[in-house]
Amino acid sequence: MKIALIGYGKMGKAIEEIALSRGHEIVLKVGIENLEDNTVEKISKADVAIEFTGPEVAFENIKRCLDAGVPVVSGSTGWLKNLQEAESYSKAKQTGFLYSSNFSIGVNIFFAVNKKLASLMSRHDSYEVSLTEVHHTQKKDAPSGTAITLAEQVMQQIPAKNKWVNEWTDDKTALSIISERIDPAPGTHTVTYRSEIDDIEIKHTAHNRKGFAGGAVLAAEFLQNKNGVYHMNDVLGIE
Repeated sequence: MKIALIGYGKMGKAIEEIALSRGHEIVLKVGIENLEDNTVEKISKADVAIEFTGPEVAFENIKRCLDAGVPVVSGSTGWLKNLQEAESYSKAKQTGFLYSSNFSIGVNIFFAVNKKLASLMSRHDSYEVSLTEVHHTQKKDAPSGTAITLAEQVMQQIPAKNKWVNEWTDDKTALSIISERIDPAPGTHTVTYRSEIDDIEIKHTAHNRKGFAGGAVLAAEFLQNKNGVYHMNDVLGIE
């Protein structure tokens, strides 16, 4: 499979290493030093594009890949106000698109567990739920995309929570997300239900970037030659 890497930072390089180990070819690498190579013509030489950039440029990068007729896997965060538009653009272009806030197999299983736990806890208002996420100091967005996904899952199951805030709060309608930036820390996410009697806690800790990068390559392998919008649940067979 021929892969275009749109974004060649630490994550892009980790993806490259795993992709090459799985027998794939990197036909384009776009980083800050060669933005002029980020063209429809050059992207079109790939079978699949993997996009990990910043919130200011992610949406345009995704559209450019779709304009090239190349299915695109995106893991950029901070641009999700345009997600529905990107999905509509994918359908209009009849070209595959897969977005995930986190490509780690473990995290996506964690998402499934979080959703189930929130459903169970929705009947027990004596518990107060909160989220904590810890990342390295170079992470630009706070809270993380993964934390936002976890929060949205909780709010879908617990109607009393209708918004999240990136701080501790006494507002019973708000879900607190506490963001910490500590080096070195690839990523830890914790969901806690606390009552006067006991606490229930689920936690995922990443040890390195390999889980994220490996999942992104799996997603690209899945998306090759596909049309439409997909999610990591489709890649991993999680219902």
